[in-house]
Amino acid sequence: MRVVFMGTPDFAASALAALIAAGHEIVAVYAQPPRPAGRGQDLRKSPVQLLAEQHSLPVLTPVSLKDAEASHHFAAHRADVAVVAAYGLLLPPAILAVPKFGCLNIHASLLPRWRGAAPIQRAILAGDLATGVTIMQMDAGLDTGPMLKAAQVGIDPDMTAGRLHDRLAAVGAALIVETLAALPLPATPQPADGVTYAAKISPAEARLDWRKSGTLLERAVRAFAPVPGAWCELPDGQRLKVLAAELVPGPGVPGEVLDDRLTIACGSGALRLTLVQKAGGKPMAAGDFLRGRPLASGTVLA
Repeated sequence: MRVVFMGTPDFAASALAALIAAGHEIVAVYAQPPRPAGRGQDLRKSPVQLLAEQHSLPVLTPVSLKDAEASHHFAAHRADVAVVAAYGLLLPPAILAVPKFGCLNIHASLLPRWRGAAPIQRAILAGDLATGVTIMQMDAGLDTGPMLKAAQVGIDPDMTAGRLHDRLAAVGAALIVETLAALPLPATPQPADGVTYAAKISPAEARLDWRKSGTLLERAVRAFAPVPGAWCELPDGQRLKVLAAELVPGPGVPGEVLDDRLTIACGSGALRLTLVQKAGGKPMAAGDFLRGRPLASGTVLA
């Protein structure tokens, strides 16, 4: 098929690689423009753009698709289908209507649960036992279009957002190849019941509120690992990222250090921090952190 691919991060790059390997003709790749990144704030190309350039595919990085010129340019590709994965721009109706088989979105949840920007993190935060990938026929709404295919993925009790992301990216890549091979497919409208929205994660939301239960905080640590990273404040005001932790029993004042193993009391239960990162430092085991920065029992973290 003649395919226009539209995506930006690693999740999307997995799908693009699968479509290339499957022999589809990628007539154009759309990605978000390069962004400042790193300490030097140098412009950095997205994973999708880098992969496309490695395969000598034409790349476009518009800041908007709303004007008539963008729609005209899109139509000129004469694509059979557009495949969209975590692209980052809304597709106007004038573009959605162009390809013969429409615009198909690879969404990292089992719709209609977790429509929106952060379905992977929200599934872990909610304690879901499973999630998945849905291939959806895009319409003008936010992840509201009818569904073509879906695949379920279990969420292990110790699974982080990073690990779940990689698993879903692989499943989504295989599923979109399978979907294109079977087109045209009947589309099933999303049910009206069970709709939830996965709002974007903010750095402030990743702060650990020790008044919450240990169960909720353990989920938060996994949901925000590796990015943006759950965090708390040390007594001197420095920020400490918490990249891994385990739920343990232990009553105490919320935020209180209970022992020499970095066990912190929560609203109920306690959280033993096992992998942490100081500002500007590298991830380290809790024991290594405590050797350089002892925290006496009874110290209360914010």
